[in-house]
Amino acid sequence: MKVKAAAGHPDRTPRTVGGRQLAALLPDPAQARPAYRHLAHAVGELILDGRLALHVRLPAERELAAALGTSRTTVTALYDLLRENGFAHSRQGSGTWTSLPPGRAAKGVSRLLAAGDAAIDLARAAPAPPAETLTDALAEVAPRLAEHAGAPGYYPYGLPELRSVLAARCTARGLATTPEQILVTAGAQHALSLVLGLLSRPGDRIMVENPSYPNALEAMRRARLRPVSVPVTDDTGWDLGIMESTLRHSVPRLAYLIPDFHNPTGCVMSADERAGVLRAARRSGTWLVVDETLTDLALDTAPPRPFATHGPSDQVITVGSMSKTHWAGLRIGWLRAPARLVTELAAQRVANDMGGSVVDQLLALTLLAGADDHLADRLTLLRAQRAALTEALSQYVPHWTWRVPPGGLSLWVDLGAPVASDLAERALAHRVRIESGACFATDPGLFEHRLRIPFTLPEETLGEAVQRMARAEAEELRPAASGARPRWIA
Repeated sequence: MKVKAAAGHPDRTPRTVGGRQLAALLPDPAQARPAYRHLAHAVGELILDGRLALHVRLPAERELAAALGTSRTTVTALYDLLRENGFAHSRQGSGTWTSLPPGRAAKGVSRLLAAGDAAIDLARAAPAPPAETLTDALAEVAPRLAEHAGAPGYYPYGLPELRSVLAARCTARGLATTPEQILVTAGAQHALSLVLGLLSRPGDRIMVENPSYPNALEAMRRARLRPVSVPVTDDTGWDLGIMESTLRHSVPRLAYLIPDFHNPTGCVMSADERAGVLRAARRSGTWLVVDETLTDLALDTAPPRPFATHGPSDQVITVGSMSKTHWAGLRIGWLRAPARLVTELAAQRVANDMGGSVVDQLLALTLLAGADDHLADRLTLLRAQRAALTEALSQYVPHWTWRVPPGGLSLWVDLGAPVASDLAERALAHRVRIESGACFATDPGLFEHRLRIPFTLPEETLGEAVQRMARAEAEELRPAASGARPRWIA
């Protein structure tokens, strides 16, 4: 027998929450006055937290009043307020149903989907390329693509000509490299995932900076590795003694480092620290995965020399990408490693995706041919945007503190109180998407007083974003509660 769908919810079997069940989730109505507002706030929080599902029929007013030990008048006012705020809707004869207000998202939902395209996105530190740059590059790619039309198109190692160009760029920076030492990947994250899949097993230790890049940390969690953290602070950077001790005593299988314009603190590891880490890693037999995706974004200094030039490089895997210098939508990255390891990683890669897009790699070749001019323009723009962001912060939230990094794409801002997660939630209502510093932590509860704020958007947009965050902060903020939810950061 077919069950009749609930009114307003076609193809849904009616679901109902009982009066006693809902009352068990709500606070005592006597705890605050007026009780109906107190209860309405609690119901809204239950919906946003996902503890009370959407499209569920709420108990009848009389039933809930009895379960709460309050008057039906209070429950009537409660339901009226829920409807007014968008957390419920009613149709005559079908009861009152839970819903989500327009523009709001459940706390368990990724911010990727939460605020829509109209929000100012500060969760992803990725600059956009000039439209004409992509258009011109695509025009150049078309004839070259025809040259590859007669081949199957599978290149597990990457296009030979792109591997040669990337090897030459490494060599020009002081790290002698042959094409056989290069593996082209679908971004730096893909490169890291391949390395973790080949060189580690569940339960292995991996040394990682704290804070660090959230997507890298997530890849480690999914590989079921055991992070051993070493601190990085925006005022002192790395502590070589702690890193050497960690490598000596923990003997991690791998270490993941961001030595150049560290994401998120902006620090740059010194030459002596690099040499010291290389010596210690050689003694412990630890593979070093060095993320150099931000290396070329040197705003106030010369780009650092490759990490692997500071000592023996046979245990160093260098990861790079075009996402931060050109365009994240291109999905072109690479790794530089001993040729034997590159061969093993290519075999690992075949089991995943057979090889990268030929079109994207040809486009990367074209863009890299004009990389010097592009990068000079990019750095000039980033300096102006960094200045605009710091000026807006000084004007609208002068009690926040930060250090201006010598390169990279973002500021690591101290809010002065552990309210970053709550501010991020409230900022979403002001159409700003950002994540708290806790996302960059290796352990729960850390960096709740921090925000990573990128300066990759236009100057006027950055100013508007700071004003909106200042308005969100003017609301009553609360220290963060524990709990995890999906996040989208780059």
